Amino acid sequence: MDKALFIAMTGAKHNMMAQTARSNNLANVNTTGFRADFEQARAMPVFGEHHPSRVYALTERPATDVQSGSYDHTGKPLDIAVQGEGWIAVQAPNGGEAYTRRGDLNIDPTGMLRTGNGLPVIGNGGPIVLPQGQHFHINRDGGISINDPGGDVELVDQIKLVSAKTMGVTMEKGLDGLMRPRNFDGDLPADPLVGVESGVIETSNVNAVNELTTLLSLSRQYEMNVKMMKTVDEIGASAGSILRG
Repeated sequence: MDKALFIAMTGAKHNMMAQTARSNNLANVNTTGFRADFEQARAMPVFGEHHPSRVYALTERPATDVQSGSYDHTGKPLDIAVQGEGWIAVQAPNGGEAYTRRGDLNIDPTGMLRTGNGLPVIGNGGPIVLPQGQHFHINRDGGISINDPGGDVELVDQIKLVSAKTMGVTMEKGLDGLMRPRNFDGDLPADPLVGVESGVIETSNVNAVNELTTLLSLSRQYEMNVKMMKTVDEIGASAGSILRG
């Protein structure tokens, strides 16, 4: 009986973990540039100093959906959307470089260019700091320009845009929600072929209907595992009663 009980228990446990991943996707359906996470379950034999007769459930996050979301035209000069394959380089909370598709940019009181969730955007020489009281325009290649008093266009800095596809690496999402190259040492180099469109932001690529229906299915699976644990417990109690009799 204990074998069936533990199998049902691991099924319920990892089913809850799968629901957590799907719930996180659903919670970020309106987050700019968010990338949905996949989840899957598989059977994992238990090895050790015994016969591998038990197979437990295991939920894992195999990858992140990097398909583009839809594009929302805002008309704001600091809003940008990466066109095609590419990423915006930002400074992660730990100080290192990471990558995102979140293009709802703004300038803080110190003049630093940040994403909508407060991360500094990286340029040619690190985080971008812009002069105060100017009107900026972001070019297709990520260059940030202003009109000087003489009417000439002056390039202030350039947003670092990278492409994992060009480098032949795969991007993976960290616990902070930022993307980083897998099995790659150092930071990705800037790619001049990656372009952006100003006045546009990319929305989340989460399909709310799909996530909701998947959550309902996972909830039913969880209930089945709980019922199985209850049934196993009742069978075990009945067997113990017979043995005592």
